[in-house]
Amino acid sequence: MNFQETVESIGMVIDGIGVAVIVLGIVAATGRALLAAPPPGLDRYMAYRQNLGRAILLGLELLVAGDIIKTVAVAPTLLNMAVLGAIVIIRTFLSFSLELEINGRWPWQQKVSAP
Repeated sequence: MNFQETVESIGMVIDGIGVAVIVLGIVAATGRALLAAPPPGLDRYMAYRQNLGRAILLGLELLVAGDIIKTVAVAPTLLNMAVLGAIVIIRTFLSFSLELEINGRWPWQQKVSAP
């Protein structure tokens, strides 16, 4: 196995881990929503959405990492870099949107403490 095949395999493994994190996160969030009491101050639905959003965010980060590894190390052509850039932009937008849904604020905004 040469370097290119090794790096491509590593990227695919990271992609697989990203998908597994999302799937397992869905299962765990659903189990928590059905079996555990929600944290104080949140209803069951909001707690479920937050847990689900966190799993999706983590999975997206791993999928982006896998794409970067595969694109940069295996085939760094101008077209592949443009496709990677588009994927990263879309996934970054999704991450910011999920962050807003989970925490009620943009990632760059400071946390507001309760009085």
